[in-house]
Amino acid sequence: MVRSPGRQILVAVYAVFAVAAGARSAVQIATKFDEAPLAYLLSAFAAVVYVIATVALRYQGQRATRIALAAISLELVGVLAVGAISTGNPDLFPDQTVWSEFGVGYGFIPLALPVIGLWWLWRNGRPTVSR
Repeated sequence: MVRSPGRQILVAVYAVFAVAAGARSAVQIATKFDEAPLAYLLSAFAAVVYVIATVALRYQGQRATRIALAAISLELVGVLAVGAISTGNPDLFPDQTVWSEFGVGYGFIPLALPVIGLWWLWRNGRPTVSR
């Protein structure tokens, strides 16, 4: 379970983003899906990634750490890819996603969060490699 203050803060921020991205995408998908389906589905996908990271970070152990590492790495790739694509070709995203323009709509926290999460895992939760 959550023990250190750093882990608690990380879990709390991921939980907030899971709720924010999930609620926003649920409303958008339910009310105006036809306007920007790719953007809304990407926000829903981001919410799922945030939920997985939240749950995995909440626990200690090799398995939880590996799941958190995979989720946060996927998050970083997602925010970098969607950020680059949405900046370079904004016509593909007629509405914002959580990761659009590197998370500009959320104060760039979606860009900073996986970097901080990966750094925290590297410093505190590295799984041991078994052979």
